[in-house]
Formats: sequence, structure tokens, C-alpha cells
Amino acid sequence: MLEIIIEARKAAIGPGLDVRRILPFRLRRMVGPFIFMDHAGPVNVQAQPASSMDVLPHPHIGLSTVSYLFGGQVTHRDSTGVQQIIRPGEVNWMTAGSGISHSERFEDPSALAGGSLEMIQTWVALPEKDEEAKPSFSNYTSQELPIFTETGVWMRLIAGNAFGLRNDVKTHSPLFYLHVVLQKGARFGLPKEHTERGIYIAKGSVEVGGHAYTVGQMLVFNKGVDPLIVAKENTTLMLLGGEPLGQRYIWWNFVSSRKERIEQAKADWKEGRIVLPPTDNHEFIPLPEDPSKPAGGPPPEALS
Repeated sequence: MLEIIIEARKAAIGPGLDVRRILPFRLRRMVGPFIFMDHAGPVNVQAQPASSMDVLPHPHIGLSTVSYLFGGQVTHRDSTGVQQIIRPGEVNWMTAGSGISHSERFEDPSALAGGSLEMIQTWVALPEKDEEAKPSFSNYTSQELPIFTETGVWMRLIAGNAFGLRNDVKTHSPLFYLHVVLQKGARFGLPKEHTERGIYIAKGSVEVGGHAYTVGQMLVFNKGVDPLIVAKENTTLMLLGGEPLGQRYIWWNFVSSRKERIEQAKADWKEGRIVLPPTDNHEFIPLPEDPSKPAGGPPPEALS
């Protein structure tokens, strides 16, 4: 059965860059290992400088960020020295582990014109044994990601395994993450091999069990349920889930299985012990002191 419907909430991650925030949600903090999900765009910034949308250097621990673009491009720089232009259809997987900082800058105005910029960013919590892993970043081109098509259905496996598809994207726990495009009237299902499974409607609308659902909603299903998803119009879905990892705490951009590790990360960023990207180190987002005014990430809060 359908366990819960999550309604995306509006959030701002920078001046001029509003997003739909799906996870974490008060009644459903995670789906499998996925602990955070934002949908940005489509964005049109012709009336303002693209730099006003930049997300300045900020820190992470205990998670992997996964950036996936539908359109536009973003320049990623991080404290390991990586500089990578993120383009549509690629997987950009950054593992923060013991601590990393990175920035996301919008340096090509032509990539933003006409509302072309649109991206999904998720965070994947790490298993306890990997929470202090060495920070790393990997880019996988669209050619490295398997695509499946049949009448009315197109899908790309972003990471993990589903419907018999696999790729070489390195993950730390069992999961699946798919970009699915359905033509009107197409019928689709969910992979059965994973314990927790969610559908986020990025564009269009679907019918499940006689009920209609639309843009900005995530549907989370219990294990063993095999829902029939029918596209009411041309529709884009993001499917994700996997095996649960247990309790995680989240505060700002920090994720950990231990509250005291979050406190250590706060002190490390405040005292400059998490270094800045070597090619983007002239400004950064300070540690939020006022929980009512978050910056550069989800609201500061502890998950229980």
C-alpha cells in the first residue's frame, strides 16, 4: 500500500535560487539511504547576474551528494582539488566522509537563459563503517549509464540496481536511483528487490490505485507492494530507495549516526579545520548561528 505522500516545500539555497524540498520530511526522514532531496528549477535568470545564484563553499560530513541535471550546467569545486562542470544526464557523486567543502557556481549565463537550468540533488547517508571515509568525487558521463526503452517508457539508471540494470557508479549500500520518462498512457511499476521505494513526480502527473498525483509529490510505498503507475500526461519521475541504514542525525549540511559527531563538525567548520576548495577559497557560507535562518542547506535540526 501507499505509505505516505510527501508534498515538496519551498526553500531557498541562495539568492534567486529557490527549490522544492522533498526530503527530509517531518513524518518520513529517509527513503532507503536517501536523506535529502531538492528539485531546483526550471530557472530563468536573464534579469539578474548568474553569479547571484552561486552556492558558496560549504561543508559536509557523513554523506554522499548526488547532483543530476535535466538542463543547464553547474561548476563544482571541492576541497580535494576537483573542478568539474556538471552537465545534463551525468552523475556527479561526491562522498564527504570525514569532511569536505564544495561550491556550486553558475558561470555560463547561456546555460541559464530561457529557463533551461533544472537539477535534482540528493544526499545518500553513509553506512557507519564509511562515515569517516576519505573524501572523494567522481563524474560519470551519460554514456556510462545504462538506458532502457520500450513503448512509451524511457529510463536511465543513475546508480545502484533496478529492473536488471546495473552500472559502475560506486555506492556504499544497496540502493537504486532512476530517471524515468513516460509518455501519456504509459504504464510502469517499481523495482521489487528493495525494501524502501519512492517515486518523485518532477513533471506531469500519474494515477496510482485510482488516485491522481502531480508535480512536487513523492509517493512512498511499503515493501511487497507492486503499484501500477499510469501516466496521465507526458511525465518525468525520479525513482529512489534501497535498504535503510538506521537512525541518522542531520543538522545543516552534516549527517551522522552520532550526535556528538555533528557537534564536532560544527566546531571544525567554525574553526577552519575543514579546508576550502583551493580554486574557490575567497568566500564561504558561515556556520548558521540562528536556527531560524538556515543557509546553504536544510534547516538546522536533529533527526530522531
